[in-house]
Amino acid sequence: MPEPTLLVLDTEPSPRLGRLTGRVRVRYTDAQGLAGHLPDADALLVWDFASDAVRRAWPGDGPRPRWVHTASAGVDRLLCPELAASDTVVTNARGVFELPVAEYVAGLVLAFAKDLPGTVELQRLRHWRHREVRQLSGTRAVVVGAGPIGREITRLLHGLGVKVALVARTARRTIHGIEDLDRLAARADWVVCAAPLTDSTRGMFDARFFGLLQPSAVFVNVGRGAMVVEDDLVDALNKRWIAGAALDVFQEEPLAPGSPLWDVPGLLVSPHMSGDTAGWRDRLGEQFVDMYERWVAGLPLPNVVDKDLGYVPSSDHTH
Repeated sequence: MPEPTLLVLDTEPSPRLGRLTGRVRVRYTDAQGLAGHLPDADALLVWDFASDAVRRAWPGDGPRPRWVHTASAGVDRLLCPELAASDTVVTNARGVFELPVAEYVAGLVLAFAKDLPGTVELQRLRHWRHREVRQLSGTRAVVVGAGPIGREITRLLHGLGVKVALVARTARRTIHGIEDLDRLAARADWVVCAAPLTDSTRGMFDARFFGLLQPSAVFVNVGRGAMVVEDDLVDALNKRWIAGAALDVFQEEPLAPGSPLWDVPGLLVSPHMSGDTAGWRDRLGEQFVDMYERWVAGLPLPNVVDKDLGYVPSSDHTH
């Protein structure tokens, strides 16, 4: 059997493929060259997971890779109707980002509860101003998205004494369905978006939603930027409908220097970094090598995306 051809949609630094060296024919490409290389590839590693190149290049003539793996949790930048309808298996990097993202969210919640942004600003001004801050224990959170990231966020917030309601597309056991979101959000101190971007979640956090929240509530998004109507969030913050917000993801990334989001009162901006702890690229590379060895041996792959749903279903998920 000829050695398979692995195509890598590359970005710097390139993946470290370790023990695959010499066992697989590796071809590297950028976004412009992807379409030309796809017909000759048996597998595609989307290392440049911030690129839309796969979605653009996939439709077309000739064979397509039998397996596509993205080094990210979300697959919204990959999926197009032609890929969704194909026999190609799509997998993601589930298992790498859950704890780092959850720690980041816990840090944001603590920072807002204890007004750490205010403390930093007052120190910069050399202004001694005593304030009272919030006790986190006993507050209420709603986490939207019951995948591994949402569940890990729930676990860490529970450990801080926060009462957490986890919301998914469909209700099951201890998880609320989306029909409960408005009721739960209206009583929440913290609303955290950790859901995948799909047709049903695009733009779901809008003026109507922000109008439901308490004036003391804080909104956090570590899901995808397109789930939030950014102008509506800016309006809600400017009108003091809510107390604050933190965005780690945006409709357009990187956020342009001229974007009004940089200067909104009460909004904390971070550059899509919540899951990126030291060594994360090495962990992504190791995960792919392990999965490649399973694939080439004909063993079932973990982290298989349901291409109709747009994410990897949890074991307790029902359509």
